[in-house]
Formats: sequence, C-alpha cells, structure tokens
Amino acid sequence: MSAIGLAELRDTDFAVLYRAAEAYERLHEEFGGHADAWDGAVADRVRASGWRGEAGEAAGRALLLTTGRLRAAQAELGMVGEVLRGAADALLLAQSQLRQALAEAREAGYGVDADGEVAGPELPEGLAAAQEHDLEERSAAEDRRQEYRARIAAARAQAERADRAADGQLRHHIATAHQGAAGLTLQSAATHRLGPADAPFDALRKALPGPDATPAAVHAWWLSLTPVGREHLLRTHPELLGDRDGLPAAVRDQANRVNLRTLIDGYARKAELSGEERELLAGLRAVRDRLATATGSRPPLLLLGVGATGQGRAVLSWGDPDTARHTCAYVPGLGTTVAAVAGRDADRALHVWQAAERADPAAGTASVVWLGYDPPPGLDRFGEQGLDPAEVLSTERAERGATSYARFLAGLRAAHQGDPAHVTALGHSYGSTTVGLAARLPGGIAAQEVVLVGSPGVGADRADQLAADPGHVWVGEAENDPVTRLPAPRDAAARLLGGVLTAKLGESDQRYFGADPAGEAFGARRFRVADGPAGSFASHSDYLDGPDTPGTLESVDNIGRIVTGQYERVTTQPAR
Repeated sequence: MSAIGLAELRDTDFAVLYRAAEAYERLHEEFGGHADAWDGAVADRVRASGWRGEAGEAAGRALLLTTGRLRAAQAELGMVGEVLRGAADALLLAQSQLRQALAEAREAGYGVDADGEVAGPELPEGLAAAQEHDLEERSAAEDRRQEYRARIAAARAQAERADRAADGQLRHHIATAHQGAAGLTLQSAATHRLGPADAPFDALRKALPGPDATPAAVHAWWLSLTPVGREHLLRTHPELLGDRDGLPAAVRDQANRVNLRTLIDGYARKAELSGEERELLAGLRAVRDRLATATGSRPPLLLLGVGATGQGRAVLSWGDPDTARHTCAYVPGLGTTVAAVAGRDADRALHVWQAAERADPAAGTASVVWLGYDPPPGLDRFGEQGLDPAEVLSTERAERGATSYARFLAGLRAAHQGDPAHVTALGHSYGSTTVGLAARLPGGIAAQEVVLVGSPGVGADRADQLAADPGHVWVGEAENDPVTRLPAPRDAAARLLGGVLTAKLGESDQRYFGADPAGEAFGARRFRVADGPAGSFASHSDYLDGPDTPGTLESVDNIGRIVTGQYERVTTQPAR
C-alpha cells in the first residue's frame, strides 16, 4: 500500500471504520443464524436418521467437515469487525498525535509542509555582543524543530503500520471466509485471532501512559485523543480508565459505574465466596445502592474509584472536583470498609459539603471520601481475627496509602478546569496518619489546608513538617477522645483492649504515631470541637457528624469554614 500522506492522516474521518465494524458484526450474526439453520435442518436430521454403512459414515464425515467450515467462516467474519475496530483505534490515536504536534508547532511559530518537514521560525541576526545569546536561541529552536519533526514522523509511521496490518488481516479473513478452503477449522480460525499482526490494533489501550506516569501526563494523553477515541475507550476499556488519576471526574464516574456492575456480576456468578469476598460484594452493592438513591441529587454523587484490590477500593465525591472552587478529600481510618464508604463515610463527606455550603453558599464545593488504601481493621475485630494490635497499628499501611493519596490529589489538580482549586486534605483517626505521611513526601501534596481530626499522630513533630505555612495545619481533638491520647504503641494497644478508655491514657505530648498534633509544641491551629462522652469511643466518632447529632455540629462547621477559606470564622480552643 502507498504511504499515508500528512493531509490524509490529519483530515480523514476514521470513525467510519467503527460503523463498518458494526456492519460486519451484523453480518457475522446473520451468518451464524444460517449456520444454525444448516445444523438444524440438514446435519441434525441426517445424524438422527439412523443412516449406517460406508455411505452413511462418509456422509457424516462430510457433514461434520461442512459444519466446521461454516463455523470457522463465521469466526473469520467476526474477526473482520475486530480488525476494523482495532484499526480505527490505531489510526485515530495516530491522528490525534499528529494534530497535537501540528498545533503545538504552529503555535510556536514553526511551519510544516505537506511532507512533514518542519521549518523553524526565523531568528534575527544579532550584533556581535548578542551572538552568543543568538546561538543559544538557535540551538534551542533547532531542538524544538527536530522534536516536532520526530513526533510528526512517529504519528505517520504508526498509522502506516496499522494500515499495513489491517490490510493484510482483512484480505486474509475475507478470502478465507469466502473460499471455505480445505483445512479451515475452528482451531485454525482461532490461531488467526492470536497472530502477531493483531498487535497494532490495540493501540489506544497500549498508548495509555504507564503506571508510573504522572497524573499530569495522564491528563495530557487524554486531551490528545479525539472525542471518538475517548468514547470508544470508555465503551470498550472502562477498566483502564476508572482509577487513573488525572482523568476528568466525569470520565472516571462513567467508567467506574460500568466497572462496579462488572465486579458485582463477577462475584455474584461465583459458586462459592470466601468471607472476605462476601463482605466485599456486600460493600459493592452498598455503593451501587448509594449511587442509585443519589440520582438527581444536589450535589451530584460521582464514583471516582472502585475496585477489588486489597480489602476493596471506593472513592465517592459529592460534587464535581473538576469545576469546584473548593475541594475536600477525606481519608477515613481504622475499620473502614467499602460498605462503610457507601454509608457512614459518604454521610460524613456530605456533612462536610453541607457545612461548606453553610459557610459560603456561593463557594462551589466538592467533598470526597477516599478509600484508596487498606486501613487496619477496627480495634473491635482484633480478637476475632487473631491479630496483634501492636503489629497492625503500625505506619506501614498508612505509608502505602500516603503515596496513593498524594497521587490522587495530584490527579485532582491535573484535571481541574480553570484556576487551581483550594484543596483541603482531611484525615480522621488512622486516616490522619495517612494524610500526614502524604504531606511529608518529597514535594508535599496538592493541598493548601491539612485538617487532622481524632489523630493518634502523623509521624511528625511539628506542623511546619506538613506544610510550608503551619497556619494552614488544623487539628480537632475532643478532650475525651481516647485515640488522641494513645501513649507508646504496645502499652496503648494493651490498655485499649483491656477496656481502659479514659482521657488519662497519655499525659505527655508523645502519641502513638508521633507528637500530639493538638499539643502546643506541634504548632497547629486547634479548632473547637465538643468534648464528647467520657470513657467511650463515641467521642472519637463525632467530628464529622451532621445536624442530626446534637452538640457535635461545631466541629464539622469549623471544617466547612476551613474548606471554604473562612479562617476568621473558625472557632478555636487552646492547645493541649
């Protein structure tokens, strides 16, 4: 085949290949109906006739061979549709890459001719004193010219590879299907599906940035695709899009709703489920039900993440973080399950959104609950699972979660439309440790506010280790919350399991995971929360309660003011 010209690749409507694929798929189905009719009207009747002897056996062999060829031809016709779809994917991707390179070159002042050659912008001849600077400018301009030239050539080369592969595959499948040649069987047809020539046809999937790509790179890749390419990926590969940080929230929501149904159906079809699988299935169904009850709600509820990794994953957002002026990303702590995210923790995130609305009705807020890690089981489950609290209550899970959480926040920043959003990182209980460790990663996190509630420590001694400005590190600790007073790890675990739940658990400023964030030496701003009931874990769970829980609203209202930047309205209390 002749080479694909630059203008041809730039301007062709390759989406017609999807329509051609659909037509071939209909042909494949109709041919299958004819093959079924052959089986029922001819082959089955002959086999049931009782015909014996040499002629009968020969007829049986002939019928079997013909049936096999019909089914193989049907399979080959089905593969034509697959080839057409794959070719459309590859050609649309190459077209997107070409158009992006051409647009960037044009904006930078470079010209591109019909053969893909790039001419750099003319730089004025400098005087002798400026010649060295001119040389640097010319060198940089030449580097950019070569970069644009290489990108254009790579896009054309990819298109030509896909074109050649599609041509060869289509000729083979169509000829084989039409000829019904001897030797065509279902087995030989299957080998055609696995041939190396198929490789170029999964181009859109393979072009997805790797797992180490930054969220900004993922977002740039998505923008480089044509609308048709994006729609096709959403339709055919939602599992590749739902958890990719950097993609638009609406895209993730659409993909994850499909992924959620797939996960539920997969577990429901299994003949036998383990206890963990039954728990996860119940959680996934709870997420499904929560989304259903929130249909048409204000704010809308988006599913930004779902999965079966580890103990299960779920990320819900009240409001669209891509357009919100203020976003709060809440990390829950010990004992959080997928079912809890759909229930209690979705409620808590909604309470934060409502508090932000009360603080500033015109602000425009998104409130996220993020379960993208495996928090330790709740203290009430250690005995039943035979777990050692001193081992489970370590920072290991928080450290793993911190990296994922920081990446999630970077994805929110990459996908946000317009001016950057004002972002609050909120962690409760063990989730505050995860948030604190994320804030201490090299480069920090993409959040202006750090809010820690019910914290056993965050692996830091000072607030300025979590943010450049310690005035934007906030802490809420109820006086009667036993978790905020946990002393040395093994002693704390023993006391908690022994039922000693008093405010005297820890009198120094050192807590389970570091210095007390509410302590004076830490340097955070402590906002007012209710003391909570003494001698009970209930005081550890009231920070994000809504209006239905009397006496606890001050905490979430203060968080709403922080989320919307209403700092002067935050009510404070002295450090410990």
